[in-house]
Amino acid sequence: MIRQISVFVENKPGRLASVTGVLFEKGINLRAFMIADAGDFGIIRMVVDKTDEAYKALKEAGFTVAINEVLAVEVEDKPGELYRIAKALGDEGINIDYVYAFTSEKHKALIIFRVDNLERAVKILERIGVLFKGRID
Repeated sequence: MIRQISVFVENKPGRLASVTGVLFEKGINLRAFMIADAGDFGIIRMVVDKTDEAYKALKEAGFTVAINEVLAVEVEDKPGELYRIAKALGDEGINIDYVYAFTSEKHKALIIFRVDNLERAVKILERIGVLFKGRID
């Protein structure tokens, strides 16, 4: 499991720049990132290299921010890997709230999951041989 920052922002020009500007000023690096649109508002979800510092800086800048635990798993970058994970979790009644991913030049994919039962999900994924990442570098 890793910790992720969620920032709630108005869906208008310049808001992403405001959030990332705060991180830039504090020397905080983004490792993974996604934005979920919710009409007039959005949720920026990100994994950073200095979670506690990012949380504090964003709070002090007036943003509504939360820290959540998510799963980060590394798999081969090949067809069927997300299906294998989604099927294993679904077969065991684990709901995936959201997921985002990226690939690297090393032919690996890093997939970040928010699920409704982290502990059970970890056991299920360990059973099918999924490699967990403690950090994203």
